[in-house]
This record gives sequence, structure tokens and C-alpha cells, in this order.
Amino acid sequence: MSAAAPTLDAGAGAPAKKGKKKLIIIVAMVLLLLVVGGGAALFLLKKKAAADADGSDDSTSQASTGPEKPDLKHPPTFLPLDPFVVNLADKDADRYAQVGITFEVSDPHFADEMKAFMPAIRNGILMILAHKSSKDLLDRAGKEQLAGEILRDASRTMGIDVEEPDAPAAATTTTDGDKPAADDDEAKPKPKKKKKKAPAEPNPIKHVNFSNFIVQ
Repeated sequence: MSAAAPTLDAGAGAPAKKGKKKLIIIVAMVLLLLVVGGGAALFLLKKKAAADADGSDDSTSQASTGPEKPDLKHPPTFLPLDPFVVNLADKDADRYAQVGITFEVSDPHFADEMKAFMPAIRNGILMILAHKSSKDLLDRAGKEQLAGEILRDASRTMGIDVEEPDAPAAATTTTDGDKPAADDDEAKPKPKKKKKKAPAEPNPIKHVNFSNFIVQ
């Protein structure tokens, strides 16, 4: 009796093929996820770089255009004063100044409060102007200094505490006027350190604007 030929089990190779096919699908999905993730990361990096470039362009444009634009939704309040005509302190000739002043303040309520103090405010401004010479007022620096003095005087009249600007340090010279003497520097007492003050409240008087300025 002849031995029967071994028969090939048709279902034996099927699980192996299915497992291999499943492995290929898993590998393909992993690769797809890596490609998608890499693309998303590249997109985010490009988007961030573009945003940084836009930000640098904005800062450059702001620096080139100067000060920030005013807040048009909350404009300041302007309080114009009647013009001042005052004799100046020139000794060689009779000179006078005609000055128009407008205060820029934080809100209309404070402007109304300033109107109640206007006689005292005008008196302080007249005293300041009367001590100026024509030379003090002709250049821009003199006008800016005058505006600062008027702002401080008006603020104090309204009961607002403001600090005096730091005075420039005077240079010590020798008798022949060449260089500072070392002995004088050593003998000179050291200035006392100023005590730190608590930060002051914001001043409702923002600026002193000149509407006209004539010196004759």
C-alpha cells in the first residue's frame, strides 16, 4: 500500500500573510504620522518666524515715526489762558513778551478745578515771566525751561507736589581757570545722598503748550 502524498495545509500560510500585511499597515501609519507631524511643526516654525519679522517691522516703523499716536478715543482736555503781556528783565533796553499759554490736563473736571485757582495761577506765571530776559526766551531751550517752570508753579498752586529739576554740577577751577584743583576736590564736602521718596501721584497737568510767543 503506497503512502499517501503529504497534503499542503492551505490555511497555514494565511496567518503569516495577514500578520505581514498588518505590520506593513502599521509601519505605513507611523510614517504617515511622522510626515504629518513634521509638516505641522515646519508650518508652525514658519508662522512664528513670519510673526517675529512682522513684529520687528512694526517696532522699526514705530521708532522711525517718532512718538506714539494720541488716543483719539480719550483725547486730553485743553485749558487756554488769556494772553500774557509782560515787561522783561532786560537792563539795556525796554523789552516785553506776549505769550499765549494753554494747559493740557487729564480731564474736564480738573480743568474746572483749575479755573477756580486761575487768579493765583496767572499771578505765578506773571512772576516767572517778569524775571526772564529776552535772551532767556529767544531760543528753544529757554522756552522749554519756561514751560517746565510754569508747570511746576501751577501744580503747586493746585496742591500737587512736584520735584525741582536737578541743578547742573558746577566745575571747580583753579585761580588761573585751567583745571580743577585736586586739593579743592578733597576739601570740598561730599553732597549728602538724597532720601528716596515714594513715587508721586500722576500729575493731572500734563503739558504747558504755547499758542503764541512774541518777544520785542
